[in-house]
Amino acid sequence: MLPPLLPQLLCASAERLCQRLISMDSGAAARLSKLQGKQLAFTLREFKLRLVLTAGADRLLFNQHNEAVDCAISTDLASLRQLRDASQLTRLIKADALQIDGDIQVAQQYSYFLQSLNPDWQEALSGYVGDALAHKISLSIQQLQHYLTNKVALLNKTTTMLAQDELLLTPTALELQQFSQDVSELSARVARLTAALPRPKE
Repeated sequence: MLPPLLPQLLCASAERLCQRLISMDSGAAARLSKLQGKQLAFTLREFKLRLVLTAGADRLLFNQHNEAVDCAISTDLASLRQLRDASQLTRLIKADALQIDGDIQVAQQYSYFLQSLNPDWQEALSGYVGDALAHKISLSIQQLQHYLTNKVALLNKTTTMLAQDELLLTPTALELQQFSQDVSELSARVARLTAALPRPKE
């Protein structure tokens, strides 16, 4: 259970951070206007913490309440990272790791808005360190971001290959197809044997 004041602190901090990022992205206001008035509730099961995002004219508001919203998402920390991959949604829902109530398009619109935020770091830095140094720092940040993105993608690919090929923890698509075919054939054989058994006399 979280301390009583921590959720309020999280809401205030997240609101300030988002406001700063939005102000640094010249196209953010136009994208945010499509969300104006819509509410998205997000619950982390481990902490029993429910945050509600409300889109205003030029900012995102963070608060807590249990009233009806346009879309409500409930998940856990382990599944949170996988939400960026839309192909995982069905699997997470079936595994009861993710629950979505309401208009899923609202959740998708919020996700698109947050992922498309593109703050002009160079412009923000130039006020502190000058244009030339701000340009160099901005380039370095972009190169580091590109490097980390590539490394994360390589790590995910390596982990998947290790699990499938070396540790044999997860089946390949071909193995799943073969298993499904074997199950179907076994089911058909059982049905034939059952039909061939003599029926008990009444």
